[in-house]
Amino acid sequence: MDDRQQDSAYRSARHSVYWSQLQSVAAQRWSVADLFAQDATRATRFSTRAGALYMDYSKQCIDETVLSNLLSLADSCDLSARIEALLQGAMVNTSEQRAALHTALRLPATAALQVDGQDVVADVHHSLAQVARLSARVRNGTWRGFSGKAITDVVNIGVGGSDLGPLMATTALDEWADTDIDVHFVSNMDGTQLDNLLKHLNSETTLFIISSKSFGTVDTLSNAKTALSWLLATAKRHAGTEDSVLRRHFIGISANSAKMRAWGIHPEHQLQLWEWVGGRFSMWSAIGLALAIRIGMAGFKALLAGAHSMDEHFAQADFAENLPVLLGLIAVWNSTFLRVNAHTVLPYDGRLSYLPSYLTQLEMESNGKSVTQHGARLDYDTCPILWGEIGSNAQHAFYQLLHQGTQQVSCDFIACVRRYHDKQKNAPLQQQHELSLANCLAQSRVLAFGNAAVATAGSDSVADSAADKYKYYRGNQPSTTILLDELTPHSLGALIALYEHKVYVMASIWDINPFDQWGVEMGKQMAESVYHAMQDEREGQFDSSTDQLLRHINQLS
Repeated sequence: MDDRQQDSAYRSARHSVYWSQLQSVAAQRWSVADLFAQDATRATRFSTRAGALYMDYSKQCIDETVLSNLLSLADSCDLSARIEALLQGAMVNTSEQRAALHTALRLPATAALQVDGQDVVADVHHSLAQVARLSARVRNGTWRGFSGKAITDVVNIGVGGSDLGPLMATTALDEWADTDIDVHFVSNMDGTQLDNLLKHLNSETTLFIISSKSFGTVDTLSNAKTALSWLLATAKRHAGTEDSVLRRHFIGISANSAKMRAWGIHPEHQLQLWEWVGGRFSMWSAIGLALAIRIGMAGFKALLAGAHSMDEHFAQADFAENLPVLLGLIAVWNSTFLRVNAHTVLPYDGRLSYLPSYLTQLEMESNGKSVTQHGARLDYDTCPILWGEIGSNAQHAFYQLLHQGTQQVSCDFIACVRRYHDKQKNAPLQQQHELSLANCLAQSRVLAFGNAAVATAGSDSVADSAADKYKYYRGNQPSTTILLDELTPHSLGALIALYEHKVYVMASIWDINPFDQWGVEMGKQMAESVYHAMQDEREGQFDSSTDQLLRHINQLS
């Protein structure tokens, strides 16, 4: 056995030891209230900061023993080497035999990174220069539609990561917008979004961005085809040709230039993606064009800089103070060892309304896996079911289950400390902001301590509430609170990168590949077969339920 094999065997043995220790400790009774009662310094010791982000994880069901074992487990999985491999462009996407270099999309121009002899940094910044050039033309009115009018509306047509990322960021940062050009997002295959939108847009002044890594996604191309037909119907009245419409009203973003060209996207209006960029990790690339148009290139670069600052923290910070590492290890502890198989994201800021949906895709598409990178079937739980909502809305919806239901659910509370800086001018809004922050802290407290939280607040009705079964709050729901100093392009970039790296930490511990998504492919293939059967009104090809449903549809069509 050579040194490498010996080291691997040693790590495997240590991994088994720490895994077993965590399983044993997890079987104990865990009480957040008891943990706080036993340690007056707990909140200080189980919190940390990176840049504008402060993370308090003291309301999780962990102690020093658990944290120590989790950190040792990370070391036994060679997490440091895995992080380096990710950032240096190694083949971490094992099933597709390529790198996952979303972190390269936010490297500064002065950085150096070559993968297979290709200067990745130069390629990325060449693409960013194209984004800057095209966004400037739209923003300053140079870009004109087929009738010679300046662009007033931009529609991003995409799905999955080509929609959720730019939609989430554009919504979050709309206060930073410095243009009257409106940006819209369309993703639904059934045409509802597009149909409702086109009724209110002017075809002469609308620009479409077709965002698709493969440029073969049926959802996206069906919407793009409808948009083209809508434009042509008006352009004919202005003697506009299809070529002029395609050139003046469409930008393509894809890794497949041949398909963009075949569809009719002018070469000067094609923006490049790379195979090493996964869709759900792509908002830092040209996929962010819609955001760049809305907030300007300076704001977009600040977003990239914020993400890069979290990349550096991830690479350099000691694991005991490393936000992505801690967040990922806590998620593994909850899901795999404590069997808390549901997780909710609760931002207490309306600007982050699409963050839960974005993180739902990021985590569940990445880590919803049941085999290791070597194809072995797993015998432990991986990614929990994740969902979320703006916290103040969720309080009037699913918090009932969190507080009094039978399910254990882990929670991430996210809030921004500073907003409406001119307190005298914005006094009512500042008061609303403070009320939102108070609700954020109060809800995490009640989830952790249950009825005891009300008792320590001095309520006169605590005894009656505790005795009344209908009003009993059991508490002991684990949560982490992440506070941003304020919401800016830089801090949002850091927040999203934090969750990207959390996903990678979880995958490293579980030994799964977070960068493929084979689970979505078979459904697409089957949909094509069913579609052709529907067009030909053919029956008897599928299971009895599908065939019966097809007959019903065909009878009504």
